[in-house]
Amino acid sequence: MSGARHAILALLLALPGLAGPVQAPFPADHRALRKTVSYAEMTAFLKAAAKPGFITVSEEGRSTQGRSLFLVHLNRGGAKARFRVLYYAQQHGDEVAGKDALLTLIRDIAERPTLLPEDVDLYLMPMLNPDGAEAHRRFNGAGEDLNRDHLLLAQPETRALHRVARRVRPHLAVDSHEFGRDGEGYRARGWEAWPVITMDAANHPLIPEYLKTAGLAAVAAAEPLQRKAGHAYRRYLVGGPPPDEEMRPSTPEVDDGRNGLGTLGALSFIIEAGVRHQAADPQADLGERVDGYRILYRHLLGDRPWRDRVRGLAERARREPLPPFIATNVFWANLDGKVTAVKVREAATGRTLEVPTASAMSDLVVKGSVPTPKAYAIDPAAAARFLPVLEAQGLRFETLAAPRRVSLEPVKLLRLEEPYDELYQRYKDRQIVARQPRAEVELPAGTVLVPLDQDLARRAIQVLEPCLLYGLYGYPGFRELAIPGAALPVSRVF
Repeated sequence: MSGARHAILALLLALPGLAGPVQAPFPADHRALRKTVSYAEMTAFLKAAAKPGFITVSEEGRSTQGRSLFLVHLNRGGAKARFRVLYYAQQHGDEVAGKDALLTLIRDIAERPTLLPEDVDLYLMPMLNPDGAEAHRRFNGAGEDLNRDHLLLAQPETRALHRVARRVRPHLAVDSHEFGRDGEGYRARGWEAWPVITMDAANHPLIPEYLKTAGLAAVAAAEPLQRKAGHAYRRYLVGGPPPDEEMRPSTPEVDDGRNGLGTLGALSFIIEAGVRHQAADPQADLGERVDGYRILYRHLLGDRPWRDRVRGLAERARREPLPPFIATNVFWANLDGKVTAVKVREAATGRTLEVPTASAMSDLVVKGSVPTPKAYAIDPAAAARFLPVLEAQGLRFETLAAPRRVSLEPVKLLRLEEPYDELYQRYKDRQIVARQPRAEVELPAGTVLVPLDQDLARRAIQVLEPCLLYGLYGYPGFRELAIPGAALPVSRVF
């Protein structure tokens, strides 16, 4: 080929919609995927896919074992791309389909840039837990569950995610996981869980209702798209098989990515694909799971009116005043004993069965609440333990250089309830506390004051509120600060 023809071809490849093929460690048709992409394959692929001014790949941190945590930024509209999106995957190293779906999405956009709307500023973190991915295990290199590290941010992987989220401030965020379709309870009945792909929205009580309503509407609207593609789909539920086991949406607590980013003002979701862990080859249907993921990723990007609406709701949520009360004790229930037909799959025949149950819990009940304070005061003796958490969360705080007089409400710990609560299907380490009378006191120098007149006020409440049923005191390093019968080191300031 002549030099002139080479120049013409290079020019054509640079035009939107006319880019050339990108070498990728997966088939051209993602539905044919049978093997997940490794860390090394992903690293090489991202290097090949990068295109200056269009696809940028950056390292946002290192894992506990030193592997890179990559952020892929795709933007073809420049300043016109005002709708910011953050998709992230593989917090759990053995949950692969979300990562593979994101990589195929990058490949497709690299080859056909017009697939990315000009108003979308797209950020992807395909593999948050490369150490777990390489070992094919849930936990990171330090043996920690990253999706239970969104309060402490003790792990480098979750710290990197939250740094990106605070910098980008996405209007839309999606956490990507997988669940086991063939758990012991289902197999004992000759069944497996019915859905191939599921999705749910953030549900923490501090997230404004209009964001949660918009999220659930998007969850419901995905059903006909998945049905058309032949994928079994429903809202994501946890729990055992019907009719006797409780089934409910995922936790309303904050210590996961979905609710953690939701309280930053994003319309935030979790997607979970179903894996047959007991199958001879659990990845035999990887292509189907990836296809289900891609449909949801595209669905959530929506059309221009949808994106404008979500951007408006997210920015409104960031300006929203704090509510007058904070829900401290919530749980899922079935308020009027509704009977729900839950689909399961008969393992031997592949038939779909509908099992009636009254144990499907979809109503979030508030059992306790407290008035919203103006700030939190951290005792000087405990300040050194809290400061790394405040800094990792990006919270604004002040260490008093001199005594200051305030109206203070101490909170006394009655007990930490360690066992799992079978009756209410609750996690362990519940904090049972009693608020003490408010009094005018002088805070000593060295007290750390965290005000709630800041951009991340909802985050500060989730991290510090001492009356929450679940909080920091169930974690190592903080449990030692919680002495039954004594005041907790964080007090409420009015």
